[in-house]
Amino acid sequence: MSTAGQVIRCKAAVAWESGKPLSIEEVEVAPPQKNEVRIKILFTSLCHTDVYFWDAKGQNPLFPRILGHEAGGIVESVGEGVTDLEPGDHVLPIFTGECKECAHCMSEESNMCNLLRINTDRGEMIHDGKSRFSINGKPIYHFLGTSTFSEYTVVHVGQVAKINPDAPLDKVCVLSCGMSTGFGATVNVAKPKKGQSVAIFGLGAVGLAAAEGARVSGASRIIGVDLNPSRFEQAKKFGVTEFVNPKDHNKPVQEVIAEMTGGGVDRSVECTGSIQAMISAFECVHDGWGVAVLVGVPNKDDAFKTHPVNLLNERTLKGTFFGNYKPRTDIPAVVEKYMNKELELDKFITHSVPFSEINKAFELMLAGEGLRCVIRMDA
Repeated sequence: MSTAGQVIRCKAAVAWESGKPLSIEEVEVAPPQKNEVRIKILFTSLCHTDVYFWDAKGQNPLFPRILGHEAGGIVESVGEGVTDLEPGDHVLPIFTGECKECAHCMSEESNMCNLLRINTDRGEMIHDGKSRFSINGKPIYHFLGTSTFSEYTVVHVGQVAKINPDAPLDKVCVLSCGMSTGFGATVNVAKPKKGQSVAIFGLGAVGLAAAEGARVSGASRIIGVDLNPSRFEQAKKFGVTEFVNPKDHNKPVQEVIAEMTGGGVDRSVECTGSIQAMISAFECVHDGWGVAVLVGVPNKDDAFKTHPVNLLNERTLKGTFFGNYKPRTDIPAVVEKYMNKELELDKFITHSVPFSEINKAFELMLAGEGLRCVIRMDA
């Protein structure tokens, strides 16, 4: 029996207030409207951004809300005007979008879509300013336009990447956020040449994805920088060859790296959000050709300070958003890299829990255990 055009009742994990465990509730999911797609989520994973907005300490709290933005699923139905997706398509919903019409989407250089770029404050769909989720007639807010902690969700078509149906969704779901962000920062923005040296600041999931990008690019030395030495052993699986803990040195880490490498690394990728790490990542690259790429999101009051001569001496500082990938155009090809064994994903997935135990995924992340925990929606 087709559910197209009908309200679907299903389970969702609702965040009722900040910092309180999610509650599995029966929600009503309205049919997709113009340029929207309703997706049956099969697997979702937990990212730090979900925890950050669940904790709601640094931004406008918006509750009740259905969080979640790293996921894989199958299209259940499509709304008016959707022509490039149909029921049964395998897809990754993505927290940022590609309308394919604005100046950014028309540019070969940008993925910062005017219409659909990330908006953490928006809790409704942009078509009509309303939520597609409700409980007993009361709306539940969306998150990042994806809200994947629900068995069914409604997403703008511009935030949906259609992928190879043979790709295992329980693995490639992690490409819809963190892995693509880190991997793309290295291969699309830092662009190390074969044999060059790369420093990675922060060895969490995104940093290790950046290291994977350096490994795939043929970097000769990959130096991992982290304040937590318990991360070092795991990072070896991602190609990291040497480690620096800034706490072990009585001089700035950029000086330590310059001494290790005869003047600085060729490329660096910063994945912490710490302003001091950002400055160190820039100042540790070699003059004349070094490129530093910032990935981490800083606090709103932070200021980046370095002497202008560091730039005049031909170092380059770049920033990136979602690894410079356009969601609909580029992400299907990243999935193919996994299918062709050019990119490893399995080692990023350290835990798996059934949907009924989603709060355990939060506990694991808050304890700093593992990299990605995949949540099985049918279990």
